[in-house]
Amino acid sequence: MEIGISTFVETTPDVVTGELISHAERIRQVVEEIVLADQVGLDVYGVGEHHRQDYAASSPAVILAAAASQTNNIRLTSAVTVLSSADPVRVFQDFATLDGISNGRAEIMAGRGSFIESFPLFGYDLDDYNELFDEKLDLLLKLRDAEKVTWSGEHRAAINNLGVYPRPVQQPLPVWIGSGGNQESVIRAGLLGLPLVLAIIGGRPVQFAPLVQLYKRAAEHAGHDASKLTVASHSHGFIADTNDLAVEKFYPSTQAVMSQLGRERGWGPYTRASYDAARSPEGALYVGDPETVARKIINLRKHVGITRFLLHVPLGTMPHEEVMRAIELLGKEVAPRVREEVAQWEAENEGK
Repeated sequence: MEIGISTFVETTPDVVTGELISHAERIRQVVEEIVLADQVGLDVYGVGEHHRQDYAASSPAVILAAAASQTNNIRLTSAVTVLSSADPVRVFQDFATLDGISNGRAEIMAGRGSFIESFPLFGYDLDDYNELFDEKLDLLLKLRDAEKVTWSGEHRAAINNLGVYPRPVQQPLPVWIGSGGNQESVIRAGLLGLPLVLAIIGGRPVQFAPLVQLYKRAAEHAGHDASKLTVASHSHGFIADTNDLAVEKFYPSTQAVMSQLGRERGWGPYTRASYDAARSPEGALYVGDPETVARKIINLRKHVGITRFLLHVPLGTMPHEEVMRAIELLGKEVAPRVREEVAQWEAENEGK
């Protein structure tokens, strides 16, 4: 069971002081967070790509590369790379370079992206939303599997027996499929035999169990060994020394971000009742002291089949020292509890 962090490098106004952190300062903070995550034994850190004023990570590979030379073990991934509006050749080159700097710790998490700002920015038509992803994923996988590539498609110039460099340390460079729970994307990941990341940010996580089973059935249908495939979740949360402290610290920024997204996407208002329901044992928020959060992650492993858990923290803007403390608690207290109990549970259920 792998445990890690994901971030979108938010730069929203502080809900208490109203101060707005600069993009540059927030990026430097994230590098510090990655270094700490490595020091406390976390397995992976993911940075999500966005192209709007309230997010600072338009180039996850560059941020991850800044941390690569200061870390030793932690895996470094996008979360996600908006592949539909990117050039797969450049994506591969960026992450192959990151793989070299980190000596084999880079990963790509490819997705369509739930935000659409990158499409007009890079000159793509949203009417081609699905076709762009399918075509570019095909090219990305060819690039990682062969040094020289011949390829043609509808939305990018053809490539005729050209080499793409540098080559990564890892063979092959890991490529994950990020999904918000769409059956089509889950099936695609299974048919391709690629690891799957589910954004479990609402509802009841146990409801995602059928999607995990669908993914594994698709993999088996295509001849892949489903037992070797990994499934990750990306979920919002926060850890503090006590439950009450975690709950009260995380609510203000969460309420602000979710309310803003609600206004943009036509959702209902995000209330304290919504928050309290989501942080219940059955909900999708992982907020509390180390024991509370560990218990929810363990249940996610047992009842949904998740083998990698990414805690998305912060949601919005929170004091840097509070985020650093949450990372420390995740690595030093939550992760060991989860790994120990999951290992024991798997040993007891082996062969059943």
